[in-house]
Amino acid sequence: MKRNLIAFCLFAGFSTLVVADEPRIAFPQDYKSYKNYLSLDRTGDNTNQIIRLFANETAAAGPNKDGALPNGSILVGEIYKAKLSDKGESVESSLGRRVRGKLAAIAVMEKRQGWGSKFSEEFRNGDWDFAVFSPDGKRLNKDLNSCRGCHAPLTQSDHLFSYDHLQQ
Repeated sequence: MKRNLIAFCLFAGFSTLVVADEPRIAFPQDYKSYKNYLSLDRTGDNTNQIIRLFANETAAAGPNKDGALPNGSILVGEIYKAKLSDKGESVESSLGRRVRGKLAAIAVMEKRQGWGSKFSEEFRNGDWDFAVFSPDGKRLNKDLNSCRGCHAPLTQSDHLFSYDHLQQ
């Protein structure tokens, strides 16, 4: 259950349209060289999606002694549409997992010193911020406050649903 909740909330803003934000996160061209630390079916309103999560070297090294990931950490989520049957239902493999279809979007969380200071308490995620890109790397105009609001309460896990998967 926790694994599925991770995927649902990690990129919950994917389907919501938007408010333009100051674009301070660049598309990480080299993200495929990052560590793929988690892949799973999404849940909630996104049951027709699969997500693959990647962590750059800084994030993949795990939390500091204070329990937080270091500044410079970048997490990337490839969000795929599930392959659908002729009846419009998600196709499942013999393992009971959805089969990936087309890559729909690439969501990014990045942590930099002082980034959280511009947000009100309800949208503050330490110093993490969010961005969503099309598969070809173009920034999408999504309501990033949806992402921020979902992650903000997760203070015990540095605002990450996938925190346990990054611990060494």
